Amino acid sequence: MKNKGCLSAGTIGIALLIIVGVLFFWGKNGYNNFVAQEQKVDAKWANVQTVYQKRANLIPNLERTVKSYSKFEQETLTKVVEARSKATSINIDPSNLTEADMVKFQAAQGELSGALSRLMAVVESYPNLKADQQYINFQREYIAIENSIRTETVYYNDAARDYNISIKQFPNNILANFTNFKEKPLFKAQAGAENAPSVFTE
Repeated sequence: MKNKGCLSAGTIGIALLIIVGVLFFWGKNGYNNFVAQEQKVDAKWANVQTVYQKRANLIPNLERTVKSYSKFEQETLTKVVEARSKATSINIDPSNLTEADMVKFQAAQGELSGALSRLMAVVESYPNLKADQQYINFQREYIAIENSIRTETVYYNDAARDYNISIKQFPNNILANFTNFKEKPLFKAQAGAENAPSVFTE
């Protein structure tokens, strides 16, 4: 009976070691996978910020070009400059990106998009400005950047969606909650977001 008890205790000990080992390797692999996916999401977010910054960087040149036409509606240009200032003042930490941050970011960028669209619609009434080489260069760069914005936000959403699925699936959700990996917000589609800018005419 004594030998049986010792054998039983030894078996239990080995079983516990196996369980601990399995849990350790599962936890290590799961954690490392979360880290890799989160880093990918952060990299895609950096790309999104870069293309939005490129768009903001176009505004000073646009402002100088438009200001050279003294009869142009100053109020329309002022709204673009103000919207740019608001959009570039928002600083977001990608490692702690929340739904509220995303809403705020998209709202500010959407406000700039709207102000630019209104300005470019007004430019249609100014043939000389519309034919200005600087403005033509702006058009070309603006359309390219808008297309890049659409592409990069899709890439970000794809990476964030994969990451979110990974941390929400069982049993990964247990590890994610324990190690404080949180869901990443997605870009929400805006009206007309699937279309390239159409405010320019030949």
